[in-house]
Amino acid sequence: MPELDGPDAPAEVDLGGGVAFLHTSRIPSRGGLALTHGAGGNCNSVMLQQIAAEWAAAGFTVLRFDLPFRVRKAKGPPHPSRSEDDRLGIAAAVERLRAETTGFIAFGGHSYGGRQGSMIASEQPGLVNGLVLTSYPLHPPGKPDRLRTEHLPALRTPTVVLHGTKDPFATTAELEAAFALVPAPTLLVDIDGAGHDLAPAKYDAARRTLEAAVSLFGTSPSDPSVVVPPFDPSR
Repeated sequence: MPELDGPDAPAEVDLGGGVAFLHTSRIPSRGGLALTHGAGGNCNSVMLQQIAAEWAAAGFTVLRFDLPFRVRKAKGPPHPSRSEDDRLGIAAAVERLRAETTGFIAFGGHSYGGRQGSMIASEQPGLVNGLVLTSYPLHPPGKPDRLRTEHLPALRTPTVVLHGTKDPFATTAELEAAFALVPAPTLLVDIDGAGHDLAPAKYDAARRTLEAAVSLFGTSPSDPSVVVPPFDPSR
């Protein structure tokens, strides 16, 4: 998906040596979303671009950025020994976003990026007001005994989880049990038939992140008029 041209094109910003993209709304900002990718991609993925466009159209300032591991290398997965760098990169992106807008600040991350975002949110309560996690990688495929839940009891940030029912990284029942550990409001949204990539064009995953976020988080303190129409599967 190529970047937009014209008035809706995001602006490139420097973020700790890596290029990020700032999407601004044509209407007054209602808050912000710091948005990043999974282990196999970058911030130019189709889904991240669609999420950024949906949220910006609804009045949110969106900072779409690459994690530090992707800044270091164009391809390949992150190394576990340097995952802390990625969490610190998320915190730095949130700080930059706060300089661009006020009000409700959320973090959104796909797969690995979402997991690291939930971890830094548990380590730094108050870092963001809400989390939007797409395809949370609860365990490696085929290894349900290796749950990644250690930090969840310390997570006190309201959290939306978007999950495909054919995702090999978790079943719906496994995610329900895992996020029951979180002592904050959570909302699990199942997308029937979707896999780990959520097939954004087929299932309108971007739209569903916004609808679910408004449902769980409520309206932005900066503007109580956020209204998102119900998801229409015929769109």
